[in-house]
Amino acid sequence: MTHTKKTLLEVKNLKKYYKVSNSPFDMKKQFLKAVDDVSFSVREGETLGIVGESGCGKSTLGNIIMRLLEPTEGKVIFNGIDLTDLNEKNIRGLRKDIQMIFQDPLSSLNPRMKIFDIIAEPLTTHSNFTKKELNAKVNSLLYKVGLDSSYANRYPHEFSGGQRQRVNIARAISLEPKVIICDEPVSALDVSIQAQILNLLKEIQKEYNLTYVFIAHGIPAVKHISEYIAVMYLGRIVEFTTKEKLSTEPRHPYTEGLINAVPIPDPLQQREDYILSGDNPSPINIPSGCRFKKRCPYAQKKCEVEDPILHDIENDQQVACHYPLKYYFNKMKSYN
Repeated sequence: MTHTKKTLLEVKNLKKYYKVSNSPFDMKKQFLKAVDDVSFSVREGETLGIVGESGCGKSTLGNIIMRLLEPTEGKVIFNGIDLTDLNEKNIRGLRKDIQMIFQDPLSSLNPRMKIFDIIAEPLTTHSNFTKKELNAKVNSLLYKVGLDSSYANRYPHEFSGGQRQRVNIARAISLEPKVIICDEPVSALDVSIQAQILNLLKEIQKEYNLTYVFIAHGIPAVKHISEYIAVMYLGRIVEFTTKEKLSTEPRHPYTEGLINAVPIPDPLQQREDYILSGDNPSPINIPSGCRFKKRCPYAQKKCEVEDPILHDIENDQQVACHYPLKYYFNKMKSYN
């Protein structure tokens, strides 16, 4: 498939390991592998959704892209510039091009600052607005996210969760960035408000031609907003596909389990497919072979000893699984 849009953000073999032993007498080094060799790219104006259970490394990945965390290995390339090679002084000049919307809309806002000052802060840091221009810009941003200009003189605690997240969005787009990392921006909100915020993000993306990396732990949110979806499990991407194929042709058993975890509206309807059970293995002691084998209903002997790598199975679809085609599983089993 030929793509005409340019690649704006590229992650190459990214790793983030934390040493967990503090004893100087411990000869065996142990590491928590939060992000373990992750690679992907996002084209201009598109959204990549990253989905997985808590602890899979998706938020750590977002923080590394923002350079809020330093990677152990790997590269983050934005618009042709390797961000991992830049010092703090140089990265500061690119802050306006890459912004973030955080998960908790309250803790990400300074409770002692008025809404006007919160939105105006990045503008005064990176631009030279007059007082009149600054007032007009803040009012315009409030209007774009569906808030009245009179709200500018209020404090964060005076708003609902959805309104606070709208303030966060206004702050994130104030410098007209090229990329926004959305770190579970709707997970702390009521379901009805989630839909409003997702639709607002889509409207703003179209207006500003924004590129999103949208992080979530639920399939419905990422499907609603993303063109492509990366499924993460225990620090790695186990499936990369389009949102259409994710719905109709999930190729990794973990992806299928996440889809089946979405509640069915009809309480009398029964699931025919399996539902995820058990807990994630420890990221400190990752099992040999496939890291999903203990929770996988299709695991075979090969999965016990050989770690599957992410590989292409068709256009715009990659999977890290020895037996990715569940509908042909019995046939493939006979060849094993």
